[in-house]
Amino acid sequence: MICCRLIDENTAHHDVSLMARLLGVSRQGYYAWRDRVPSRRRREDAELTEKIRGHHERSHGTYGAPRIHADLREIDGLSVGRKRVARLMRKAGLTGVHRRTGRASLTRQDRQATAAPDLIGRDFTASAPNLRWSADIAYVPTDQGWLYLAVVLGPV
Repeated sequence: MICCRLIDENTAHHDVSLMARLLGVSRQGYYAWRDRVPSRRRREDAELTEKIRGHHERSHGTYGAPRIHADLREIDGLSVGRKRVARLMRKAGLTGVHRRTGRASLTRQDRQATAAPDLIGRDFTASAPNLRWSADIAYVPTDQGWLYLAVVLGPV
């Protein structure tokens, strides 16, 4: 089957007879594979994938296999296995949003270090310009990796 798919993808560039001979399959076998109607299971998988895609889009891309499986059972009344739903979602490139567990710290605190003294006593009001400055940094997780956000508040 993989050989037939490879032949099918390259028919524009190479001769079918040559590719079939090199891959060790018969030319007639390739044409029989190409003209064969999809099996009942493959047709059902295609229909189910469209329903899965619809539920995934309605959830704005947040639902994973367990929730999609529950929707198919409760809303559509379908009796289908969760692992089948997960396999079809994986094949279609659909993923849910994962809830983050715990707090992943990007910097490790040195337990031996002493804390810096609070020179302004947490009082951020200034009686004149350029007396108090403040800064902070935040780490924001994105699909492409971590985004680092640094903020510096200058003279008040």
